Amino acid sequence: MLQSISVTRIKSYNAASEPVVQVIHTEDEISASLELLKVLHSCNQKQGWTLLIAPDNVPNKAMLQSCSIDSSKLLVIRQKHLVNLPYVLNSALHNGNFAAVITWTDIVSPSQLDALALTTQSKAQLYCFTRTRHTATPDSLLMC
Repeated sequence: MLQSISVTRIKSYNAASEPVVQVIHTEDEISASLELLKVLHSCNQKQGWTLLIAPDNVPNKAMLQSCSIDSSKLLVIRQKHLVNLPYVLNSALHNGNFAAVITWTDIVSPSQLDALALTTQSKAQLYCFTRTRHTATPDSLLMC
């Protein structure tokens, strides 16, 4: 049986050459993990740390190493260990030591993202993963 492939949409705030906030829409955990690996790989090439504020289903260290991602430049904070998320986000984005901050919309609300997009004047990029609900339409179904 053939299955349709999910398409990832990326919404970027700030029309400058490098957007400060990028929202990455994925349909499931597998596509989110693949997109996360792509983002981590691109962030790994930049100068500075990458902060990953993560739920429990992120790729583990062995998977990161198998994808040639240097985990020594990656700081992972689990959602359950955060007490003051807005403070951590603002500190990381304005610190100057971070190239990117990566999180999920079940951790950061859309209103917080909008506020960060308006107030962020930093070189660090904020990537936020969100899950979209895919409704099957006749055009998107593949018949066997």
